Amino acid sequence: MSDHDFVSGSKPIPIARGEGPYLYTDDGTEYLDAGASYACTPLGHSHPAVVEAVQEQVAELTFVDSSYPVQSREDAYAALVASAPDGLDQAWFCNSGTEANEAALKFARSATGESTIVAATRSFHGRTMGSLAATWKDKYKKPFEPLAGDVEFVPYGDSEELTDAVDDETAAVILEPIQGEGGINVPPAGYLETARELTDDAGAALVFDEVQTGMGRTGSMWACQNAGITPDIITTAKGLGNGLPVGGIVVRDWIADGAASHNATFSGGPVVTAAVDATITTLIEEEWPAHAAEIGEYLTGELEDALGDSVREVRGDGVLVGVELKRGANRVARDLALEQQVLALPAGRTVLRLLPPLVIDESEADQLVEAMRTVIAPDTEANS
Repeated sequence: MSDHDFVSGSKPIPIARGEGPYLYTDDGTEYLDAGASYACTPLGHSHPAVVEAVQEQVAELTFVDSSYPVQSREDAYAALVASAPDGLDQAWFCNSGTEANEAALKFARSATGESTIVAATRSFHGRTMGSLAATWKDKYKKPFEPLAGDVEFVPYGDSEELTDAVDDETAAVILEPIQGEGGINVPPAGYLETARELTDDAGAALVFDEVQTGMGRTGSMWACQNAGITPDIITTAKGLGNGLPVGGIVVRDWIADGAASHNATFSGGPVVTAAVDATITTLIEEEWPAHAAEIGEYLTGELEDALGDSVREVRGDGVLVGVELKRGANRVARDLALEQQVLALPAGRTVLRLLPPLVIDESEADQLVEAMRTVIAPDTEANS
């Protein structure tokens, strides 16, 4: 293997199995998964409840399209709606986060009769043509232009710029409650409230992309609940099926009533919705969001103490943590993996993104902190 392979995105670590917050190579080497494969396994790898649900369902009925009622889909719909803030009463499943955002933008346009989408700088909403148009970075978009039109970008966190952008021709404002790919950017107090007020006044849809922030990661089931804001649409994916490929949206009635026809062949398949139901039910019944709030506060505090002035900032909420480095994040992620057996993710050039499964305990948080200290601040002493 070479350093270039790792930094360029190819990770030469052959993963054979996973259990809880750990992944294992075929020779038995153990890696602490501090990225949860981009937040895809909130319950950890191969959680027994999800494994059992999937095994039972795949043996009984592997697939039938969504025009036929299936109990696992109905149970998953009910679980998703019950987990959402009050007022979001209808749900739809798809296959990924970008599909969920694509559907949200389509539904917003059809329900409002308007076309303009207001998105934020440093946003990431997916790689299909519509959601890609609402994604900020040119490196994702340039090869595929022209994209869908009528998308306007405003600085994330700037209420005045958002106020100027939203008007009677706005179909939707789409925001991440905390930006993930853009650098774990936490909005200032009052920003999400402003977005809610503006879209209410304009008759536009407020869409919260919770593909990365949802499923208990920030200490509540949905990050918008921490701010006390209920959008018109929440999009979700990644951790929704604890690693199985599934996305979904939950919407207010006025969005559902005004939405034009939209579907996908594999939306809401029996096996993935069995995983959805098991994942949501387990997260809520075992109170993992509350644990994420507690362990996230512990982890953030320990990181601040261990890293000190060696980094610019430690920020985030729950177990959605960004460490703003004074050097390249790709190199730090490489060194953590190859030298410390800890898997983390970059979020831009200088931010290291920590998205461990919600089920980590203090000893595993300590393992992560010590690995970070060894790589980033090797001249400081470990806490006794």
